This record gives sequence, structure tokens and C-alpha cells, in this order.
Amino acid sequence: MGCLLSSPSDVPGSFKHKVLGIMAAALLGTVSFCIAGYAALSLWMLIPMLAIMMFSISFLSVYGFRASLVTFSGLLAVVLSFANISSGIEIWEKSILIGIGGIWYLLVSVSWYLIKPERATEQLIGETMELTSQYLRLRVQLYRPDTDEQEIQKRLFQSQTDLNEHHESLREILISKRQSSGSSGYGRKRLMIFIDLVDMLELAMANPIDQRTMLTSFKEDQDEVNVFADFSLKMAKQLEDIALAVQKNSELPKNEIPEALKTIEAALDKFRRKIDLGKRREEMILLRNLFDYQSRQANKINNIDRILRNLEGKPRLLVKEKEVRKFLTQQEYSLNTLQNNLNFDSAIFRHSLRLAIVVLVGYFIGTFFSVQNAYWILLTVVVIMRPNYGLTKVRTRKRIIGTLIGAAIAVGIVFITQNTTVYAILGILSLTLAFSLIQRNYTTAAIFITLSIIFIYALLQPDVINVIQYRVIDTMIGAGLAAFGNLILWPKWESENLNKVIAASVKANLKYLEEIDHYYHDKRSLPVSYKLARKRAFLDMGELSGAFQRMTQEPKSRQKQLSLIYEIVGLNHTFLSALASLGTYIRTHPTTSASKDFETYTNGIIINLKNSLNILEEKVLIRKKSEEITNAGKALQDKFDKLAEKRDLEIKAGKQKIDRQMRFQLQEAHLVTKQLEWLLDISEKLKLNMEKLNVG
Repeated sequence: MGCLLSSPSDVPGSFKHKVLGIMAAALLGTVSFCIAGYAALSLWMLIPMLAIMMFSISFLSVYGFRASLVTFSGLLAVVLSFANISSGIEIWEKSILIGIGGIWYLLVSVSWYLIKPERATEQLIGETMELTSQYLRLRVQLYRPDTDEQEIQKRLFQSQTDLNEHHESLREILISKRQSSGSSGYGRKRLMIFIDLVDMLELAMANPIDQRTMLTSFKEDQDEVNVFADFSLKMAKQLEDIALAVQKNSELPKNEIPEALKTIEAALDKFRRKIDLGKRREEMILLRNLFDYQSRQANKINNIDRILRNLEGKPRLLVKEKEVRKFLTQQEYSLNTLQNNLNFDSAIFRHSLRLAIVVLVGYFIGTFFSVQNAYWILLTVVVIMRPNYGLTKVRTRKRIIGTLIGAAIAVGIVFITQNTTVYAILGILSLTLAFSLIQRNYTTAAIFITLSIIFIYALLQPDVINVIQYRVIDTMIGAGLAAFGNLILWPKWESENLNKVIAASVKANLKYLEEIDHYYHDKRSLPVSYKLARKRAFLDMGELSGAFQRMTQEPKSRQKQLSLIYEIVGLNHTFLSALASLGTYIRTHPTTSASKDFETYTNGIIINLKNSLNILEEKVLIRKKSEEITNAGKALQDKFDKLAEKRDLEIKAGKQKIDRQMRFQLQEAHLVTKQLEWLLDISEKLKLNMEKLNVG
């Protein structure tokens, strides 16, 4: 039991946090079991103990994700104290044994880390590569005419959120490892791979696929578009194969990207030769930008392949420790954090209070109806109940489905054999599979959890069918209580906090735009402030996407202005994509000096964003000089038209091959103008939607 209680906090992260997390879980589990065990001797002590401990332990999760896993161990210890396991041993002796079990688990975990210190990093890097490949594969569907664009965008939002979480975990592992053991060859190479993976996400976001434009502009050129789509799938497959090799520590697959790159080069050349450039210059630039994007993505995959093969060629990474530390998200462990959350505005406070009440109700139901193994009801409540309604509802459904399927399988096995050795083997295998699948597929994990519990109890009690029956009943009661409790006991609906999440995302985008503007004016080395602003914008966009996803899982009556909020989330995401596109282009291409027209346009976009925030915060709006912005837009468009005319004259004079400088000037004038127009349009739509949201 000590090992079981210590294991949840053993998640990816720095070695220091890993050790402290396991130790905290073991200590909390030991103390909680001891207090709960002695309190259970008297009903008058039991009721207040159950209420106070459920609330106070759960409330500690205000300290973040790892803390929530530690608190889960404490809650589990309280519930398992009702199981009356090894009734011949004193409670204090059981508590000591639980503590020893926790220390034993810590020793095993640390020993495994010392034997294979890179394994956790490799696993997480492999998972991040796998998620990145899935993201690239999802984007390809936008090339297809029969794709539901809205559905794909929702899945892309979720995928970005998952990637952001993995990036945060990798930052913690890689940066903390540098701080504790210095810069090693292995650590430096893995940091380079991580940077390439972050760049791949930024590149993808910087080059959104406009499905309507692609279908309209290339209606008669679908063959060329299919070549580019196939190449994206090829890159996704290559990255997925590398991820599998990294996770299995096996031989790397053959790198087929350099050869495949020639196919899109040939497709671009074929398109250029068959069109009239004067008439279809916009389409040519669009396809050229797509080629540049895919070439850069291919280069990132080639870099990863070369690093893993220990081949030379990529410049050595120089990282300043003070700068690197700024990228870590620090968790504040102070009493102020607890005090600030001791109110009904805090989702954790509401959840802790709700959990304590629901567990008490579950205990009374189990006691009143004399349910066999009534603590299973409490166990189900603790495992399923989450601070927000949506996640609790999803886990309730998955838990019930998993339990029913697991029970049905168990019944089938019981009718086939009554061999206790078979039950023991199946119990161990089921428990192992349950733990390995709990993060990836909760329904499947619930099936194996049910199987393991049934087979373990089958060794203790001969009447297995009764065990199965009570397991199903208790799970149904616990799941029902958890879902109902989250619905009626001070639920924290996403709509209550959504304005703050939207405002945070808009502020992050505003800061990112200001950093891009500053860098365009002063193109020297890329400042840390630019990278931090980019990271914050990505994370806050992930938070907004996650909040919207959770809102869609809530009751219809609580989904206020859902279509409007979806539009705001989409506009924020599109704005961030356009920013990433502008920033990436300025960073990776030679550009001219920023003009006054650029400044005027950028200032107009900044005012729109600030006004969006002012609407949300009910402040006075800033006046915007619309006429100046319109004139600036015309001037930027004229600049592109003059360059296009100059190029047309070159073609007429027989100069078919474009100069590198001319190509970059055309690309810059086209992309910067288009992105500024796009950003201004999005910012104005965002402001209008904020007005509607505020009225609503």
C-alpha cells in the first residue's frame, strides 16, 4: 500500500521535484492513514475527521499539478483505512509499514533513475514527437475539399494544448538537469531537439492553412496541392517513426525526407512553368510560401535525425543559465497561496468543500444500506471527482463503461476457470496494464482496474460473482454521487471565469506583437523577452482553448454565448498564428527597415487589442486614427504593386529567373502587407465580439 500511495506523484519532471514529490506522498499517506484509522474507532470522531481531512488534503492541490498528485495519495490513504486490511496488526504499525513502502518505492524509483537517467527524458521527447506528428497529420486534412474545417480546428486546439503541456514538462526536466549537473553533451543535444520541436509547432501555427483560399485558388491545380499534402504526411510519418525508435531505444528509421523534398520542389517548378505569372502572382507567392514552410519543417526533422545519429553539422548551442531559468514556470509554495484561495472564488476551495460533503454522503449511504466493501463508493468518488464539471462528467462516463466491461470480462473468466493461480496472474497483469494506461486511455484503464480488484478479491473470497456484483453497484453509486455533487454543490462553471482567460490571451498576444514590432525595428540578436512573450502567448492560448473545451462539456444551460465564445477563441488563435507567421518571417529572412506605414498599421492593431481589453474591463476606449491606417495600407500595397510591375518588366525583357534579392523583397512586401491587413481585420472583429460578449 505504501508503494501504491507513493506512485501517483512519480511523474515527469526534475529529479529534485520527483524525489520531493514521492517523499511528500509517502509522508502524507502515512499520516493520513494513521489519523483516519484511529478516528474510525468512534463514529463521533469519524464524521468530523472525514470532513476535515477530505477538505484539507484536497485543498493542498492549490500548489499545482504535482501537489494535486500528492494530495490524491493522502485522500486514497484515508479511504483505504476503511478497508480493514491485515486486521491483526495495530494501526500505528500499518502506518509505519506504509511509510516503509513509500521509502522502498522511492529507493526503487531513484535506483532506476540512476541506472537509466535518460529514460524519462527519452520517453517524454518521444511522446512530444508523436504529438507533433499527429498535429502535422491533422493539418493535412485541411487540404481536402470534403473536410469539416470547424471540427479539425477544434482538434487542433486540443492538440496544441497537449503539446504545450509536454513542452512545459520537457523544459522542467532539461533546464533543471543543466542547473544540477552542468551542460553535458547529452543534455545539450536533447535541448536542441526540444528547441526544434517547439519551433515546429511555431512554424505550423505561423503557416495556417486557409481551406477556402486553397480550394478556390488551386481549383484546377489539385495535383500540385496533393503533392504538398502528401509531403506533410511523409514528414508526420518520419517524425512518428523517430519517436517510436526513441521510446523503444531501437535503431533509427532511414531518413527519407531529403529525397521526398525534391517532389515538392518539382511540383513548385511545374506550377511556375504552366501559369502566367502576371495573372497568378498571388497564387505563386502562396505556393512558394508553402514550399518555404515545408522546407523549414523538413530541416527541423533532418536536424533531429542528425542529432540522434550523433552527426556533426549543427552549430553548438550556447545557452546562458540566467536566461534559461526565466523559461521555467515557478510554483510558489507559501501560506499566502492558501490564504488567497480560502474563498468561493477559488475553484480548488469549492472542489475541496464539495468533495468532503460528497464523501460523507457516500459513507452514510454505504453504512445505512450495509453495502459490502462500502469504501469502494468513497474510492470511486475520490478517483472521479475533479474541480470542473466537464472532466468529472467525462471520467464518470468512462469509469462506468470501464467497470461494466471489466465486470463482464471477469464473469466470463470465472465461468471458464476457478483456478486461483490464474486469478493471481490475471490480477497482477491487470494492475500493471491499468497503471500504464491510466494517462493515455482512462476507459481501458478502468477495465483493468476493475479486473485487478475482482481477481485480487477472488483470492480472498470464494464467491467471486458477489464480488463482481458489489463492485459494479458501488462504482455506480460513487460515480453518480460524484457527477451529481459537481452539478449542484457550488459548481465552478467556465463561463464565470472565461472573461479573465480571454483577457489573459489577448494581453499575451499584445505583448508578443510589441516584441515583434521592436525586433523588426532593431534586428540584432533575438532578445529573451521576445522568446518569453512567444511562450506566454502559446501557453495562454492553450489555457483559453482548454477552458472552451471544458465549457462544451457542461450542461447546455451553462454554455452561455457558446457560438460567440467559439468565434473569439478562433479569432485569438488566428491572431496568434498571424503573429507567429510575421515573427517567423522577420526572424528567418533578410528584411528592409520598418517603414512609417508599418508603424501606423501596427499602432492601429495595438489600439484595437487594448480596446478589446478595455471593453472586458469596462474602461474608457482609446480613439483610433482610421484615415491614417487606411492611407498606410494603400502605401504598403503600392509598394508591392511597384515591385510586381518591376518584375513583370524583367520577365518581358526575357529574364525568367528571379534574383534572390527581388524574390525576398516581393515576399516581404506581400507577406508583411497581407499579415498586417489580416491582423487589423482580426483585431477589429475581436473588438466587435468583445462588445457582444460584454453585453451578453
